[in-house]
Amino acid sequence: MVPITGNDNEISSPEEDCHQTTSLASTTIAGNDDLLTEILVCTPFKSLIRFKSVSKHWFSLISASHLSFNRILRRRPSGLFLRKTPLFLCDFMSEFEFVSFSNNNHNLSGALNFADDPSGIKILQSCNGLLLCSTFRKSVGKTNHNYYIYNPTTKQYSTLPPLTGTESTVFGYGLAFDPLKSIHYTVICVSSMDEYNVFYNRKCDYYINVYSSETRSWRSSGRFQTSYYMGLTDGVFCNGSIHWISLSGASFRFDVDHEYLETLPIPDSRGRRIPDSGGRRRERKYRYFGESNGHLHLIENYRTVTTQFDVFEMERDYSKWFVKYRVDLVGIVNAFPKMDRSRRDIRCMNYYAYSILNLVREEDENESSLLLHVPGKVLSYKLKDNTFKELHNLAPGKFHKKGSLQFGCFDAYLYTETLASV
Repeated sequence: MVPITGNDNEISSPEEDCHQTTSLASTTIAGNDDLLTEILVCTPFKSLIRFKSVSKHWFSLISASHLSFNRILRRRPSGLFLRKTPLFLCDFMSEFEFVSFSNNNHNLSGALNFADDPSGIKILQSCNGLLLCSTFRKSVGKTNHNYYIYNPTTKQYSTLPPLTGTESTVFGYGLAFDPLKSIHYTVICVSSMDEYNVFYNRKCDYYINVYSSETRSWRSSGRFQTSYYMGLTDGVFCNGSIHWISLSGASFRFDVDHEYLETLPIPDSRGRRIPDSGGRRRERKYRYFGESNGHLHLIENYRTVTTQFDVFEMERDYSKWFVKYRVDLVGIVNAFPKMDRSRRDIRCMNYYAYSILNLVREEDENESSLLLHVPGKVLSYKLKDNTFKELHNLAPGKFHKKGSLQFGCFDAYLYTETLASV
């Protein structure tokens, strides 16, 4: 048989046909931004960062704000940053362990040394992929802490400019970032110049300053008067507002868009309120305060620690807290007897070693869960049927005794990967 030759009559092999088809498909995808975006939205972040170097067009497409927005809509939280509790007051270099919810995340454990700050870095708040951080202590020769916005995914950070009026005492910071509304973020600072009256629950002035990433500057948002002690916990962003819980028992909400602050009701745990203490503040003890799926949650315990507690949820109209879940961890204590410290600590006959790291509120109530830290492990506890499973085994801490807790109740920061600029 004589082979047929010539350009018009040349017969290609199946391998060549496949290669030509693949090349044609690749060309079609590369020339269609909408189709390429749909593919990039489903691409792991680690690969996306590498793909930015393919071309200027890919860099622009991946960096585009709408791509980040679409990823937020489709992605679940990536994991938890856990701050290891320092055992010594002189230990300012805080280390973090990252508990991943999947196998596709970066290795984000270790110290937050992005700014190479000799004073050490701590996380104040995590908000939709961005971290609000500060130094542990004031640097030598400075009157204020340094504050940063950090994106662990892109390794980018921005240093916030100092506030004017160094005589003010800062009582709380808060970060507001909603990538579905804007590519810009806002930082709120609450301060006062009258620390003496603050401590004794006397009426005094508080000042609110607002920082915008769009203008890269601070501005005053006004002042308000209250007799509540504003020793604020880390801020929690939920539904367009930053929320704080005060050690005096009061809670506050700052509406970021309309820039007003209001006092919120406090939960009445089992019908008992904390009595006043001679005109001075009486601290309430909180075991968790956070947001999940647009809901605000609070867990408090100011009596002997037990296996039983209530999870409060705030009404949508902020009218009251109500009991959403009733929890009893006796099954977990039976499975992990090292949690029971009743015989080890004679000062407290009922004491159980555990920390509440996060509450995951799902649309399907059967899937809502608590993330708990027990000695040596991180557990997921289903609130509906009281079942649990191990998520992560913790490496022994350098200075922690075997069986001790390495993380406190407010040492966990939920994190979602994002390409947002800072």
